[in-house]
Amino acid sequence: MNMPSTTIIRPAIREDLNSLVMLLEMLFSIEADFTADRETQLRGLEMLFESNQGCIIVAENRGMVVGMCSGQFLISTAEGGLSLVVEDVVVHNEWQGRGIGAMLMNSVGLYAKEHNASRLQLLADSENFPALNFYKNHGWESTRLICLRKRHS
Repeated sequence: MNMPSTTIIRPAIREDLNSLVMLLEMLFSIEADFTADRETQLRGLEMLFESNQGCIIVAENRGMVVGMCSGQFLISTAEGGLSLVVEDVVVHNEWQGRGIGAMLMNSVGLYAKEHNASRLQLLADSENFPALNFYKNHGWESTRLICLRKRHS
């Protein structure tokens, strides 16, 4: 892994919004359950910034945001404490394979630990084998749980 020495991991700021939306468009273009929609993603990102219930972390190289992930807290009755739900893990195609995803996941893990979360969890597209292998190689384990959803009209 040849990691560019100028890559930094930092909390996202509002000035990153356009870059974050572009990364989400990349991510949602390969996920069957989601559709990229600029206004929807902007609204969700703004809610994350305002909520103070989690984080958005970015990877920046030479002033350009090249990756991101987010985390949101929920209370786990199974754990008797906080759990951090990790979402929006994406590294720009041209920057993949350089350790940036690992840096982002490590950073979100440290964020969870600093806030006393006892568990991290995430959902992944069941057919995105590169992502599933990435998570497995970084210590994530599959569970017997499945995700169900119901949309309100």
